[in-house]
Amino acid sequence: MTFLSILFALLIEQLKPLRADNPIYTLVRSFSARVENWFNAGHAHHGQLGWAFVVLSLTVPTALVYWICLHISIFLAFAWNVLIVYLTLGFRHYSHYFTSIQFALNTGDEVTARALLAEWTKQDTTGMEVGEISRIVAERALITTHRNVFGVFFWFLMPVGPACAVMYRVAEHLARAWNEPDHMRSEVFGRFAERAFYWIDWLPARFTAAAFAVVGNFEDAIYAWRNFAGRWQDEASGIILSAGGGAMGVRFGTAVENVTEILPADAATVDSFGAESEIPLGEAPSPRTLQSTVGLVWRALLLWMFVLLLLSFAVWLG
Repeated sequence: MTFLSILFALLIEQLKPLRADNPIYTLVRSFSARVENWFNAGHAHHGQLGWAFVVLSLTVPTALVYWICLHISIFLAFAWNVLIVYLTLGFRHYSHYFTSIQFALNTGDEVTARALLAEWTKQDTTGMEVGEISRIVAERALITTHRNVFGVFFWFLMPVGPACAVMYRVAEHLARAWNEPDHMRSEVFGRFAERAFYWIDWLPARFTAAAFAVVGNFEDAIYAWRNFAGRWQDEASGIILSAGGGAMGVRFGTAVENVTEILPADAATVDSFGAESEIPLGEAPSPRTLQSTVGLVWRALLLWMFVLLLLSFAVWLG
């Protein structure tokens, strides 16, 4: 049922993409902001309580509905699974930005590409070169795909999969929303949310990197993973981007003084060794990199689905 739930959800999303500004996500963002206002009194344990309140408020009802559906009908439980996967997956949440930027770069319209990238990342892209635009778009696409697709896949495989998938997506949102400088009132309040998501995403990030290595240039991906993942301040992003870049033969990452002005904290690729350190192997990003990124993501998705199919057969035969 797990494989079919994901397959049907992906097919539905292809027909009816769920945008990132949909009403469900808006309600979750509003709820998390209210909880921050209620619990944030400047102490670290308030952040722990607020995080637990939000996560439990959304995951426990999901698990209860799944349990009720399972006891009524297996088909009802299947329908609930499809709905939850559809709501938690985000394979095409931001694809319109990626596709539009790729088209603009291919046609030489750098102005439109900068404008779309600024709208997507909420950062200043004035005067940005084509290579830099391509790098940021490719990096953002890999990180976004992991957090909106492959991370959800991993947790949906756990017992009470729908609740675990909701937990992953909510934890990812809180780690970002409660640590954004423009919104948080106390640095310590969002610290627990950030650390909690680090551990929740620890295994999924490595599975995603391994998938990129398998469907791409395996040797270069593993080499880049082992030698260059530490250049990023965010460990999970470093692992995913170093492996993804190695798999495509592309050099990702930039110096500290440049990256903080371009990418938000959740997707920043910071070279902690500075600009004069050893440069990773691979070509500099270009518009062709975006096409390679699409191919890598789709191959990794097919690999995940194939593995899920094998697991489903193993469970059925067992």
